[in-house]
Amino acid sequence: MNRPSIPELAAKIWRDAGGDADDLSRLSFSSEEPVLPSPFRVDAAAGASIGVAGLAAAALHRTRTGEDQQVSVDLRHAAAAFRGEYHIHVDDGPAPDKWKSVSGYYQARDGRWMQLHCNFPHFRDGILGILGAREDREDVARQVAKRDGPELEQALIDAGMAAAMMRSPEEWERHPQAEALRDEPLFTIERIGDAPPEAPVKKGGPLAGIRVLDLSRVIAGPVCGRTLAGFGADVFRISSPDLPFVEDSVVATGFGKYAAHIDLRTDAGEVAMANMIHNADVFAQGYRPGSIAARGWSAERLAEQRPGIVYVELCAFGWVGPWAGRRGYDSIIQTTTGIAWEGGKAYGVDGPKPMPCQTLDHATGYLAAFGAMTALRRRAEEGGSWRVRVSLAQTRNWLWRMGRNDIIDRPIPDEADVGDYSDRMESPFGRLKFIAPAMKLSATPAVWTRPPVPLGTHPAIWPS
Repeated sequence: MNRPSIPELAAKIWRDAGGDADDLSRLSFSSEEPVLPSPFRVDAAAGASIGVAGLAAAALHRTRTGEDQQVSVDLRHAAAAFRGEYHIHVDDGPAPDKWKSVSGYYQARDGRWMQLHCNFPHFRDGILGILGAREDREDVARQVAKRDGPELEQALIDAGMAAAMMRSPEEWERHPQAEALRDEPLFTIERIGDAPPEAPVKKGGPLAGIRVLDLSRVIAGPVCGRTLAGFGADVFRISSPDLPFVEDSVVATGFGKYAAHIDLRTDAGEVAMANMIHNADVFAQGYRPGSIAARGWSAERLAEQRPGIVYVELCAFGWVGPWAGRRGYDSIIQTTTGIAWEGGKAYGVDGPKPMPCQTLDHATGYLAAFGAMTALRRRAEEGGSWRVRVSLAQTRNWLWRMGRNDIIDRPIPDEADVGDYSDRMESPFGRLKFIAPAMKLSATPAVWTRPPVPLGTHPAIWPS
């Protein structure tokens, strides 16, 4: 299998986005892979996606000021950033448990492995109801063992739950969704409307004066917004007051952001959103394809309402194929598409073995930020409204085609190993210890100037 180097991976992303080839000489990587234990090149995905995001910020800075700068990524730091939610500590307490209650893998009657994603209460309650099980792992295991994998997966999906049956790589490659995605690119950046060029602010970070609406949840989308905030953008995380959330994720991905509630089911919410969009530069959303558009906030409509908008879309299973609208998360994609199966095979495990971090989430988030900054640079140079699309499934295909690690038996870095990459900040949640931004820019380093805050903390009004 072809095994491109990390600079080669980054260079292809950069060239595919129309970036200046001369910029690649300003991007460097240190440390050797592998850092994290996995047959998959998790560190390569981390280094390349974080590296191009940093390079896009540097290119945007040059558009603003004419100043070149160097971008460097230490793979050990990048790996720690990809495991950032495992290195969040509040008041020096332990890192939170990432998997709640009965989330995890269970074996069905026919021997197939099922993953149940129960981190949100409505998924937990819905899955337990379908199984007829108590909130007890042993009881869930008994109930899953009474059903066959394909039937149970379909019943859970039909009910709107988050679940997946583990498939082998060969089984996945025969699936119509895999066939639909086979020739899809890693990302798309396309002009969707006309607008005059918008000259960027000359002072401050690469994204000074840029306003970002972040309508996303969990990891991938919020990582995109957090990255943009680190380069100076005003980022507003917009959430519904009624949707459930995982506080650990809010803390881990909330650095640098404001946070407001807007209820799009109400007239007042519609007005508030319209006012925010009118003065926004980037609209980033991570809901299932069609969900936001059904409420009237499609890319095409926003390009009409706010010419010059950069519309960033993230989804789970891609933008084409029979599963394009299916609900999914990083772990669901790993289970469905053969990654967990191959991980188990590599480690001699009779069952699934996922990657040691939410690789697809983090890489997709950094690629989304890269796409947003690339589109902003092109907007400054040539004008236009732009759409950026990424998906967890397309990122999976990118990772799958990178080749494999020969060395997989190594420890996961602990707190002592990542201490050099950690920082501290006071927040409404307590004193936080966290992994600082992993891309190093020589002139405009990424830094989060605001702590994470609870959802709905701020009014939905742009700061003056």
